[in-house]
Amino acid sequence: MSTHSAVPDPRNETIQIYINGEFFPRDEAKISVFDSGYLVGDGVWDGMRFHNGRFIHIERHLDRLFSNAAAIDLDIGMTREEVAGALQATVARNDMETDVHVRMMITRGNKKTPSQHPANTVGGPNVVIIAEHKVASPDVAARGVKLFTSTVRRPGPDVLDQKLNCHSKLHEVIALIQAMKAGADEALMLDVNGAVATCNATNFFIIRQGEVWTSTGQYCLNGITRALVIELCRADDIPVHERDFSLTDVYSADESFVTGTFGGLTPVTEVDGRLIGGGVVPGPMTRRLTGLLREVIEVAAHE
Repeated sequence: MSTHSAVPDPRNETIQIYINGEFFPRDEAKISVFDSGYLVGDGVWDGMRFHNGRFIHIERHLDRLFSNAAAIDLDIGMTREEVAGALQATVARNDMETDVHVRMMITRGNKKTPSQHPANTVGGPNVVIIAEHKVASPDVAARGVKLFTSTVRRPGPDVLDQKLNCHSKLHEVIALIQAMKAGADEALMLDVNGAVATCNATNFFIIRQGEVWTSTGQYCLNGITRALVIELCRADDIPVHERDFSLTDVYSADESFVTGTFGGLTPVTEVDGRLIGGGVVPGPMTRRLTGLLREVIEVAAHE
C-alpha cells in the first residue's frame, strides 16, 4: 500500500501511448536501448491530473517542466502550446474524460553509443506521454500510510538539486526499498544537515499546535500540491511555516500528511514506529485541508 496505490481499471490495458508524435498500443510502446534516459537517467518528467475534461493547474506543471528542462540544458523541441496540444491529443485519443493521471517524460534522445556526453546524441529528444485511468485507492486515505526514516539522505544542490523533477531517482528508490523492508509504506528522508526534507515520492507535512510545518523546500521536489497547500493555509488564515525541523518534532506532532498530484493529501499514521496523533485518521487539520484542496481542484476543473 502506498500513496500511488490505485483502483484497478481494465481500460488501461488498451490505452494508446504517445511517443514522438505517434500513438502506439500499450504492448507496442517502446524506446530504444540507446535512449539517454535509459542509459544515464538524462531527462525530465512531470505528472498531472486530467479531471472533468481539463488538465488541473496545467500552467504550473508546464512552468515546472520547462524550468527543469532549461536547468539541464535540454531543448524539448516543442513550445508550451505544442506540449499542451500533445497532452490534449493523448487523452482525446484514449477517449478520456476524468480521473486520469498523465505522466510526460522527455529525455535528451538516443545516443549513437552508450555515453554520458550530450554530443553523442543523435536527433532530437524523446517525448513520451502515458495517460491512465487512475483513481487513488480509498483504502489508503482511510488507513493512512506508515513511514520509515531512511539512512539515504537527500543530496544538496551541488550534487543533484532535489527541486529537479529528473529521471535520476535511484536514491529515492533505495530509500523506498529500505522503508518497505522495515515494514513501512514509504520512506521519510532527511537532508544533508539532518533536518526532515521530504518522502521518497511525496512532500511531507506535520501539524503542531494548530500550525502547519513543511521543509524549507531546498531539498525536496517543487511539488505543485505542496505549493497549493501552503497557499490554501495562507488564504484561510492557517499558520504555515517552511522551516527546518527534526525527527523529534515529527515524533511529537499532532498530525502528519503527505502530498502529491495523484493522491492529494494522504494522512500519515506512523513514523519509525511512533503513532502520530494517536493514529487518528484523518486528523482535523488534515481533514480541513483535504476539503479546501478538493474545492480548488473543482474550481480549476470548471475554469
